[in-house]
Amino acid sequence: MFHQLGSSWIQADPYGVTYIIAPWNYPFQLALSPVVGAVAAGNTCIIKPSELSGNTANLIEKLINENFEEGFLKVIVGGVNESKALLDQRFDYIFFTGGTEIGRYIYQQAAKFLTPVTLELGGKSPCFVDETFNTNWGIKRIVWGKFTNAGQTCVAPDYILVDKKAKQKFVELFIKTTKEFFGENPQQSPDYGRIINERHFLRLARLLEKGNVLLGGQTDIKDLYIAPTLIDGMSVDDAVMQEEIFGPILPIIEYDKLEDAIKFVNARNKPLALYIFSDDKMYQERVLNETSSGNASINECLMHVAQFELPFGGVGESGIGGYHGKYSFETFSHMKGVLKKSTISDLKQRFPPYTESGTNLIKKLISWFL
Repeated sequence: MFHQLGSSWIQADPYGVTYIIAPWNYPFQLALSPVVGAVAAGNTCIIKPSELSGNTANLIEKLINENFEEGFLKVIVGGVNESKALLDQRFDYIFFTGGTEIGRYIYQQAAKFLTPVTLELGGKSPCFVDETFNTNWGIKRIVWGKFTNAGQTCVAPDYILVDKKAKQKFVELFIKTTKEFFGENPQQSPDYGRIINERHFLRLARLLEKGNVLLGGQTDIKDLYIAPTLIDGMSVDDAVMQEEIFGPILPIIEYDKLEDAIKFVNARNKPLALYIFSDDKMYQERVLNETSSGNASINECLMHVAQFELPFGGVGESGIGGYHGKYSFETFSHMKGVLKKSTISDLKQRFPPYTESGTNLIKKLISWFL
């Protein structure tokens, strides 16, 4: 009523100068994928690759800095000091992919300038398994999803919650499938990766100190090799169940009732991903409806990240915001509402001096449109 002879629309405006901080585990893709969304939305970008994947960082620096004007795209390589120095600058948007603790620090730094952020973090992503799990493609997808990139994937299954009636079959098939993928000695397999550096190797080796090894457990620090490993018998207070593993170690926990498994997940921080391997639709719906996670997949592992019609992101400790596909454009855009009005006429009763008759007219007009 009050906006007749007018129009309104939403205009997507770029934020301005964005700062994109990339991790080391998928150093090329996770550096440039956000850049695509930022540039599509009209922003300029400063890109900081991880110093831990130095060869890739140098390659990205060469590709970008030699082919784009620095006022448009600019790569800055370096370590912690360079990262902190950049965070002291004022940006219009910050996009970070990495660990929760560093994400918390970046969030605090961004608050100095009230800079909006997207934080793509991680967490302990659970994998629910019941008696009806698929013994062919299902088990293959779990093994593949866990040991791809030697487990150094933010959405890799971090632990298995398996119905105790299915545990023995699951363990047998998991071991059998892992050996089919990587052979009796995965260290010799051309398809099995290595840990990024010695510091992370030692962190992962420490996690093997507790629990019963059902598969793997071998380590070689000279080769930065940790075997694909399945363990049980650990306590929920052990380090392997307290921190994101981010490596080729998979704890397995059995449960009696589904509600017990759901309570176990809900008692912890919200994960970045959640997996359900079951052909029981009621089971699937209960887990989906009674838990919270950044994303979820049913009878699949990791591949939701490649479905660009879905937003990808975390919730709570696993992240803030999301991207991929059109959601990347929306993430890097301020959706500005615009109202345009004609000056041909207006309702004179909206302006002072106000009268009782004018107020009554306004009330009557409002009631007609409610």
